Amino acid sequence: MSYIVRPKKSLGQHFLIDLNIAQAIADTLDNYKNTPILEVGPGMGVLTQYLLSKGHDLTVVESIEYLQENFPELKGHILEEDFLKLDLSKLFSGNFCVIGNYPYNISSQIFFKVLEYKDHIPCCSGMIQKEVAERMAAPPGSKTYSILSVLLQAWYEIEYLFTVPEHVFNPPPKVKSAVIRLTRNERVELGCEEKLFFNVVKTGFNQRRKTLR
Repeated sequence: MSYIVRPKKSLGQHFLIDLNIAQAIADTLDNYKNTPILEVGPGMGVLTQYLLSKGHDLTVVESIEYLQENFPELKGHILEEDFLKLDLSKLFSGNFCVIGNYPYNISSQIFFKVLEYKDHIPCCSGMIQKEVAERMAAPPGSKTYSILSVLLQAWYEIEYLFTVPEHVFNPPPKVKSAVIRLTRNERVELGCEEKLFFNVVKTGFNQRRKTLR
């Protein structure tokens, strides 16, 4: 039986159809050959095939029957779960990397989830909306500096790798996309209570016209 995977508009899904870009995204984790990889939202497996060809210990999440039929080597490594609700500590006993062509409407939530496991995720890469990628990599003082910028840069070095045009997707999104890579920095602690830091940052950016004292 053959399965057809159709992108769901409600989830902000746009399936990548350009194999060269899929290959380039898979290449972002070449320095982590011995680290297990978790791919989020594999869709038709366009990125999955390159990760497998590189010999990565790969687990995929939010998948369907299509991958079970077309990638038998993933048997036992397909989780039909909601990534945002997963207890990742039960999946991996040590470090692991995260990669994916992330759904636009939950990409920020995905990176906040990565932050929860920052001590076990040395690298996270993938494709997101260009505007979100620019915010994540924005330097202090820029107009695009945001909550994501501060919280992610506290723990990760962020690289904006390249821009992806609309026509390489099915269906084409109305915005450009970008590939980014987060690499864990050497910071162990912030010098303050972490929960308070998060709350102050979120409150400050949610009320940009207020004065911080």
